[in-house]
Amino acid sequence: MEFSFNNETNNTLEEYSELYEKLFLKTLKTLNLSSEYIVSVTIVSKEEIHRINREYRHIDRPTDVISFAFLDDKKEIVKGGDIPIDLGEIYICYDVAEENAKKYGNTLKRELCFLSVHGYLHLLGYDHITKEDETIMFGLQDVILPPNKEIIL
Repeated sequence: MEFSFNNETNNTLEEYSELYEKLFLKTLKTLNLSSEYIVSVTIVSKEEIHRINREYRHIDRPTDVISFAFLDDKKEIVKGGDIPIDLGEIYICYDVAEENAKKYGNTLKRELCFLSVHGYLHLLGYDHITKEDETIMFGLQDVILPPNKEIIL
C-alpha cells in the first residue's frame, strides 16, 4: 500500500497521517480487499475546497470532502494483485470539518476521521446518489467507524 498525507493548512495534524492510513486499511479489510492500493489524502482550507468544488464540480461553495476516484466503479476494484492500483485523491476541508463537528456534536478528530472513511468509500466505488446506495455506503461507514464510540483501530 502506498499512502500519502498532505496538510496544506496551518494546523498541526501529524497524528492524522497514521490514523488515516489505519482507517484506510480498516476500510479495505471491511470490504475484504487487499492492501495493494495507492491513495492520497490532503487537508485543505475552506478557500481551497471552495475553489476545487467550483472548478471541478461546478458548485460555488465550500464542502467538507471531495474525492477524485481514478476508477469508474466498484467493478474495477480488483481483489488482490501484485501491482498497486491508484484509487485517487481525497481533499478534506479542515474548516468545514470543524463546523460539522460542532453542528453534529462530534469531536473534530471524529469528524476528520469520518470524512476520510467517506472519501475512501467513494474511491472504492461507493456512492449515495440513490437511497439504496446511500443505505449501503452509510452502513459501511458505521461498520468502519461506529457512531458514538471512541475511535479504536
